[in-house]
Amino acid sequence: MDQPTAELTPLGPGHDFVIVTGMSGAGRSVCANVLEDSGWYVTDNLPPKMLHSLGEMIRKADADSPAGVRRVAAVVDVRSRGFFDALSEAIQELHDDGWRPRVVFLDATDETLVRRFESVRRPHPLQGDGGLLDGIRRERELLGDLRSQAEVILDTSGFNVHQLAAKVGQIFDADRGPRLRVAVMSFGFKYGIPLDADIVLDMRFLPNPFWIPELRGKTGRDPEVAAFVFDRLGAAEFVTRTVAMLDAMISGYVREGRRYITLAVGCTGGKHRSVAVAERLAAELAGGEVGTLTVHRDLGRE
Repeated sequence: MDQPTAELTPLGPGHDFVIVTGMSGAGRSVCANVLEDSGWYVTDNLPPKMLHSLGEMIRKADADSPAGVRRVAAVVDVRSRGFFDALSEAIQELHDDGWRPRVVFLDATDETLVRRFESVRRPHPLQGDGGLLDGIRRERELLGDLRSQAEVILDTSGFNVHQLAAKVGQIFDADRGPRLRVAVMSFGFKYGIPLDADIVLDMRFLPNPFWIPELRGKTGRDPEVAAFVFDRLGAAEFVTRTVAMLDAMISGYVREGRRYITLAVGCTGGKHRSVAVAERLAAELAGGEVGTLTVHRDLGRE
C-alpha cells in the first residue's frame, strides 16, 4: 500500500490549495461538491497548465479584497487528456511560486468502478474500443506515480454518496479542532483490505462470535457481542497495547504535519470482532490532539 508522504499544511499564508484527482468513478465530483458547499472556490476539469494561472488569480483577488479567496480546490482528471502529463510540472511550478498544494487521490477497487460505470451506463473515458476494465487499467497505469505522491489517498469502495461526503467533510474540516483525525475503519478480510489504510490490525486471533448461535445475527455494536469479544483472552490487552503504540505514532504524525490517517481493523466478515474492537479503539484514542471517525465498511453485507 502506498503511503501519503506530503504535509497537510496551507500552501500559502492564510490559504489552502487542494488538487483533487484520482480514478474516474471514484467520487471526485462528490468531493468537489462537499468542498464547494463548505465555502471553497472549486474549479472542475481544469487543465494542469492552468493551475499556475489559478494561483496568480487567487493572489490578485487576495490583494484586491481583504476577504479574498482563502480556500481553493481544482479537480484534475484524465478528461484533460494531453494536458494531464503536465500535472507534475504544474505542481512543481506552484511550489516554486511559494504555494504548497495538497494532492488528494480518490481510488476504488476495479469491481466497484465497473459497477458504478455500469449503473450510469456510461463508458470509461479511456476505454476506447475496449471494455470498461481496459479503460480502468489504462487509467491506473497513467496515475500510478501521482497516486504514490498524494498526501491523502481515499478509498471510496465501501461508501455510498452520503458516507463519502461525510468522510470528505471530516478530512477538510475547518482549521479549528483536533490536529490529527483518525478514521477507525472496521472491515472484512474476505472483502479485501481498504486501499487507503495506513495501519492494518487483524482481529482473527480472537474466537469468532459467528459460531455462537445467539450472537450470529448481532454485530459488534451490540453489547452482547462486545462483551463476548472482550471476555476472550488477550482482547483487552491487545487494545491497551495498541493504544500505547498508536500514542507514539500519533505524536510523530502530528510533528510531521499529517492531519488524517486511516486505522483499519479487520476480521473475517467485518461484522463482529473488528466492529467491537474498532468502537473501543476509537473511544480510547479520542481526545486532546486527536479526533476520531468510526466507519464500519462491511457491516450489513452479510
